[in-house]
Amino acid sequence: MSGKLYLVGTPIGNLKDITLRALETIKECDIVAAEDTRHTLKLLNHFQIKKTMISYQKFNENDKSNEIIDKIESGKTIALVTDAGMPGISDPGSVIISRCIERKIPFEIIPGATALVTGLVYSGLDSSKFVFRGFLPRENKDRHEVLQEIKNYRDTIIIYEAPHRLKTTLKFLLEELGDRNISVCKELTKLYENINRGILSEVIKYYEANEPRGEYVLVIAGKSDEMIENEKKSVWLGLGIVEHIKKYMDEGESKKDAIKMVAKDRKVAKNEIYKYSVDL
Repeated sequence: MSGKLYLVGTPIGNLKDITLRALETIKECDIVAAEDTRHTLKLLNHFQIKKTMISYQKFNENDKSNEIIDKIESGKTIALVTDAGMPGISDPGSVIISRCIERKIPFEIIPGATALVTGLVYSGLDSSKFVFRGFLPRENKDRHEVLQEIKNYRDTIIIYEAPHRLKTTLKFLLEELGDRNISVCKELTKLYENINRGILSEVIKYYEANEPRGEYVLVIAGKSDEMIENEKKSVWLGLGIVEHIKKYMDEGESKKDAIKMVAKDRKVAKNEIYKYSVDL
């Protein structure tokens, strides 16, 4: 290998999930840059690989990125790994990729297992369209802003969460998104892997009685047609028919179109609604 950076996906739990290509890359590189060298040492020992390691984690990635690039420019090959999964996905890696692109340093992605895709498939929810938001912000104000942004998405939503914040996050999701279907995936590919499927209110009760342990992937259903219809209905539910017509007219609709829309909302014939509009 000539001087180059390799971003190597590592197992998210079960060590057997490492790829042959990942093992070959790590064996042939000069240095392994690891998020936690102690954690990565266990992986290397398991596969009987001895390598020089350096630390590369979120607290030092700005400085370390330049140091690693200097080593690559001097002809070294470096494999960057995180504790689990793909570098750059809710883990260090994006900074050094940006620097490599800026400085025209060659890099290659060695793909591997990712918790978000594994959790999505396990959930049984719609996998044709999804949005991944990683870990939600810790501050309620910031979390609220993120969820307000995505609450109307029809796409399936995927987030990560730590055990000590799981119950708080589930309650926050219920308040912000409503009682949707969710799949709570625990310790994926590990010994105590567990998939808890249900609606948010049900899984909250479960975790009130069973203390969360391990790392979690939360897969939440997107906004359904039924939820959208219920929201529309809640807007006019307390209105009389005349007020309902006037509401649409105030929003810029013609009287004729307003009558059609009210008839559709209330699932009655247009001529029944027209009777209430004569004096408008």
